Parts: sequence; C-alpha cells; structure tokens
Amino acid sequence: MSSEIISVAQMRAIDAAAAAAGVPTLTLMENAGAAVAHAIMARFSPRPVAVLCGPGNNGGDGWVAARVLHEAGWPATVHSLVPREALHGDAALAAARWLGDTYPLTGETPDAALYVDALFGAGLTRPLDGVAKRLALSLPRERVIAVDTPSGLEGDTGRALDDVAFQAALTITFVRKKPAHVFAAGRALCGEIVVADIGVPDRVVSAQNTSIFENSSALWRFPWPRVDAHKHARGHVISASGGHGRTGAARLSARAALRVGAGLSTVLSPSDAMSENAAQLTAIMLREAKGGEDYARAASEAHCLVIGPAFGLGDLYKTHLDAALNAPKRFPIVLDADALTLLAPMTYKLDPRDVLTPHLGEFKRLFPDISAEDRIAAARAASVRAGAIVLLKGPDTLIAHPDGRAVINTTGSPYLATAGSGDVLAGLIAGLIGQGMGSFAAAAAGAWLHGKCGEALGPGLIAEDLPEILPSILKALAKETGAADDVR
Repeated sequence: MSSEIISVAQMRAIDAAAAAAGVPTLTLMENAGAAVAHAIMARFSPRPVAVLCGPGNNGGDGWVAARVLHEAGWPATVHSLVPREALHGDAALAAARWLGDTYPLTGETPDAALYVDALFGAGLTRPLDGVAKRLALSLPRERVIAVDTPSGLEGDTGRALDDVAFQAALTITFVRKKPAHVFAAGRALCGEIVVADIGVPDRVVSAQNTSIFENSSALWRFPWPRVDAHKHARGHVISASGGHGRTGAARLSARAALRVGAGLSTVLSPSDAMSENAAQLTAIMLREAKGGEDYARAASEAHCLVIGPAFGLGDLYKTHLDAALNAPKRFPIVLDADALTLLAPMTYKLDPRDVLTPHLGEFKRLFPDISAEDRIAAARAASVRAGAIVLLKGPDTLIAHPDGRAVINTTGSPYLATAGSGDVLAGLIAGLIGQGMGSFAAAAAGAWLHGKCGEALGPGLIAEDLPEILPSILKALAKETGAADDVR
C-alpha cells in the first residue's frame, strides 16, 4: 500500500486530471460506490442497510453503493438529505440509476442494522447541524460505515468540526489516505480504514508531487550490520548528562542508542555526577565534562550527540550547549528537553542534520509565532525556521524536513505518555544517525520503532522497558523487510 497522503485539494485535482486523462468522473463515482458495497459485503452477512446520502459527490457514492448492495440481494434503502431533483452532476446521474426505496432523511432514525454515512466527505468545512448532527451523536459506531471520512471530520486536519462527527467501524476512502485518516483523533473516528483503487492512473497521482507520507518501514532503510561489522563501524553516540540527581534521562538515551545498534555509547557527565553515573553504567561508557570545550569535543568526535534530557537550565548550560552547537566540523545533534528551552525562541539556523524533538509546549516556546493548530503546516514552518529536522511529538508525531517533506507517525500507544519516554526516543534517533542514516530518515524510523515498542508493552509501560523490548521489535522488522537471514 502506498504511504502517500493527499490533501482534499489534491484529491479534487486528481479527479479533474483523471477525467482529462480519459477516466470520466462518473466512472470514478461508480467505482467508489462499488468499492464501498464490496467492503461491506466482505465483512458482514446480508442485513438491512440504510444508506444516508448527502447533496454532493459523497452522496453520489452512496447512491451507487446502495444499488450495488441491492443488486447483490441485500435489503438496502436510501435516505437522502435533499430531494433527488435537487441533486446535480454525477450525483444526480447516480441517483437516477437507483430503483429501490428512497426516503427523506428527516427527524426519524432509519430502522436498519447498518448505516452507510455518505452525507459529507473530507471536504466539509462547516460543522454538522440538524438531522446530520443528531445522527452523528446517536448512531452506534459498530453499525456505521463511512464513505471517504466520517461526516463532520475535516479532511486536512483530522479534527471533528465543533467536536461533532460520525464514529465509524469501517471507513472506505479512495486513491490515497488523507491527513484525517492518519492523525490520531481522525483515526479514532474512522475505525478500520480501507483505501480503494477506483481507476485513477498512477501518473495522475504522481503528478501531485506528494510530500506528506504515513510513516512505515517502506520509507527508510534500517542500517542492518554487515557480516564484517565491528563496533567502531556502527557509530558512536554521546549523551550529555545533567548534574548530580539529574542523570537518569541521559542514561535512558544512551541505552536506547546502544540497543538500536550504535557500536559505542557514552554518557558525558559533569564532574559532580560522575560517581552517580558510574554506579549505573556497564556497557555504556562514561566521560567527564568539566567545561564547554568538552561539549565541543563531544560534538566533533561522536557520530551523534544527544543534548537536553535533564541537562539543566541557566547561563552555564546555555554556554555548554552553544559550545556543542558551534564546534568545528561537528556531527549531527539531537536536541531535546532542556536544550529546547535553552534555544527558545529559535532565532538562528542549526545544522541541517540536527534534529529538534519538541512536545507541543516546547514547540510553542521555540516558535511562539507559529500556530500549531495545523500540525503539518506548523512542523514544516518550524523546520524551515530552524533549518533542521523538526519532530513534533504527540499521539500523531510529525517529522518535517526544511524541503517541505513531512511524515506522520501512526505507531504508538497512550502508555508512552510517561516520564523518560522522550529521552528514549532521542536516543533511538541518535543511535540511527550514528549508524549512518540521514537525520530525516532516522527521526522517522526512531518514531516508528518507539511507537512499536509502546504497542508491544502496553499497560504498565515505563521508560526503562522500551530499550529492553526493542530487540524483539527489530527481529520482527528484519523478518518483515527480508533482512532476517542477515541479522540472525
């Protein structure tokens, strides 16, 4: 399945371009409606179906779905929000081909076992009202099948307009997913998502030059070790520790970097925390930092430096951070937690290989003039401002590149919302960069792996668990990508 994500405007452009390429829009509608009907028939036994049709093309898809179901012997009825004579274009033509029972969609809830929500698609820009709003609030989701998106769900943002939208057990969309299908809030309303091929030529989709993708292992190549690998060839990651009593976060990052494959992992520790760190470290090495020159040296020697987790705030720590950022011929730096606060507000360009990993609060401090309402636009704008990779954390973590590419991560679990989880993520990204992955790919892969660890662990998860479950996640990834024979 393609990982491209298209906007509502791009879908409209695809429809128009497909028609220009010789695929009539009515054919696309017929194919879409048939795809909805076939998805229903593949999952349910015959039962009464009420197809709720709106005034536009989404409703037209519904009229076709009803006809295909009826022709297959299903007891389907159409319940239209507007009179048939008020329809226009392809929707009117699709409705004219329906010979079954038709009812006005008024105050009464149709009596049926399943409900097909073909009222409004992803392009809806105003909140639901009237009977549509009442049905959205009353129909049980396990009996609702949505066409394109559940009505009330904004296609480009994944937000329920006025917090009211249908909830579906199954959503059938067409050609490619839209942002609403991958953002966490939208996914929660869509249920199972089916992407149907409706006959649009691939060249028409490619012409949109899509730059937003759903995160998956198909987007990046994991740096599996070669048969002749040795530790120095697998990269060295250094994680900067906080002072006495603030050392655990850097150790979490360092352990994650080692678990994800870095050949060497070191904690860079202030003098007052050396004994504290030494008591907790075994495979991870320890180095003392006495001043800014030690942070600059680390940035120039390690293949990736993690700085920020419980690092410390104030002028001294800002001096140490600046020394690392301005080190000559330095390697990439993953900036998290306190480093983000020290940088706020972001006023200068970083190295394009650097990765910023803010959660929403940190993002607002770093980029106070960039609205985070549209998360894709926000992450992209922030990446351009910083001149580096921005990973905006959340239930739908976004990774943005200054060139406009963006990846939406869909792996994860709410149990990842726990202390230290972000420190592990920073270490995973650094460990992948240290092994030679590009920073954008490493941020995407790190977020995906982090989410998979959260899914595997579930309730009771604490941050220390994440690096320990990682080997099983990597083994599954090796098997999935065909690399298993090389990494036994």
